[in-house]
Amino acid sequence: MKKIILSLFVAAIAFSANAQIKTPAPSPFQKIEQKVGLTDVTLEYSRPSMKGRKIFGGLEDYGKVWRTGANENTKVTFSTDFMVDGKNLKKGTYALYTIPGEKTWDVILYTDATNWGNPRKWDESKVAAKITVTPYKMPMPIETFTITFDDLTNSSAVIGIMWENVYVPFKFETPTDKMVSSSINKIMNGPTADDMYGAAVYYLQADKDITKAQEWIDKAVEMTSDSPRFWFLRQQSLIHAKAGNKKGAIKAAKESLKYATKAGNAGYIKMNKASLKEWGAM
Repeated sequence: MKKIILSLFVAAIAFSANAQIKTPAPSPFQKIEQKVGLTDVTLEYSRPSMKGRKIFGGLEDYGKVWRTGANENTKVTFSTDFMVDGKNLKKGTYALYTIPGEKTWDVILYTDATNWGNPRKWDESKVAAKITVTPYKMPMPIETFTITFDDLTNSSAVIGIMWENVYVPFKFETPTDKMVSSSINKIMNGPTADDMYGAAVYYLQADKDITKAQEWIDKAVEMTSDSPRFWFLRQQSLIHAKAGNKKGAIKAAKESLKYATKAGNAGYIKMNKASLKEWGAM
């Protein structure tokens, strides 16, 4: 009899183990990554849904710290140092907390990112930054809690927090210009044509010293004169145009068009023709 009972017990355990059913999480986890200039930024959070509930001023009280999502605290990780609201912060992982309000929200970056929800005991010494922002009313309801990367530039982005009928933005900045300029300065003692080209294009796009950009792109084109590159010549035309040297811009665009045609690159053919037409050369 004991053997029978034992056998039934073992069988019941085995059945229970094999019969486990996987079900969807009520608040699914999301991980998103964004490159901002030369900085990698990663967001990890769980996404609850409204499900007919009033969220702010209801499920989540005004004036109280919110985990900004569900389950574990929301995390944001920066691969380089960065800046928020004029304050310099070190690279690393931070918990993202908020304090919802009817007219303003507080956004908090907290150095301890290992909590399930809010910390058991809030420690002000772990508040790396606290920013007060104004929320925007959404034109439509956002059913599922969402965080986005918005308004991207070479050196900044906005993290947008959306749920119910509000959008809460806060901006961070990255030291892209400092990093690129440092890199440029280090290699200018012995730069390659690609280095010259990259530095010139960055100065063009970042609206920096266009005279210096001209010097570098002209040197890059000269260094590759034995095997002309239509993309180098294209950027040379744009840089000269921005510097007010229309004659030089047209000459470079015609050369770029010639070599792009030889290479069968339709995109550059189209861009060069458009520029030449704009500059009255076609």
